Amino acid sequence: MALRDRTRSFAGRHRRLLIGGGAVFTSVLLLVAGANVWVLTKGDAPTFSEAKAAPHAETAIVLGAYVEPDGRMSKMLSDRVKQAASLWKDGKVEKILVSGDHGQWKYDEPDTMKNALVADGIPGKDIFTDHAGFNTRASMVRAHDVFKVSDALVVTQGFHMKRALYLAVDADGVTSDLHTYGGQGIKSSIREIASRVKAVGDVAFGSDVMGGPDVPITGNASESRGPTPPSGTPAAGVPNG
Repeated sequence: MALRDRTRSFAGRHRRLLIGGGAVFTSVLLLVAGANVWVLTKGDAPTFSEAKAAPHAETAIVLGAYVEPDGRMSKMLSDRVKQAASLWKDGKVEKILVSGDHGQWKYDEPDTMKNALVADGIPGKDIFTDHAGFNTRASMVRAHDVFKVSDALVVTQGFHMKRALYLAVDADGVTSDLHTYGGQGIKSSIREIASRVKAVGDVAFGSDVMGGPDVPITGNASESRGPTPPSGTPAAGVPNG
């Protein structure tokens, strides 16, 4: 084959690859955009920025966030807990359900939140703990199926709220942006774009969520407590030093 013919053949293959790659990129872009628009539209329940402005509901659902290695709550998690405490103190909710990741003995979001609420004067009998809220969908499904929550205020930051309400059943939102979060806030907002796509897929395909015995939010909060950790496990919410 002449050099000119080989050059034309290579250019043709390169052009086809570019066209194919462009089509894939466009399809992915449309998928991401479509999923985000869907979540932002369907998650458009009433949202309030102050506890005193929120309507009354049976339960505040506090979604988990990062706990530092020394046992302290991250700023985002601390703000969620503070907002939930305000809702209870203002008489806006009767119960608080703290839902987070407790997949390892030494990492315990729900008990860290519970202990902080108790330290803030909220009675333990009004605080239920969900130890299998490994992600937002799990927290919402379990709130409805395990804890029988039918009327709720979801407490989380604004960047997360639309997805949380999209995944919730009969809930309004109370944002907990009590501080600015710097670089972490920017990263979380960017990551949320992909998380909305995942949320749509999880709902469409019914991703698995851990079940368990019923623990009605109208019952005894002590029944929601996790098993006793092994000896030597640091207490949740207490710096490990």
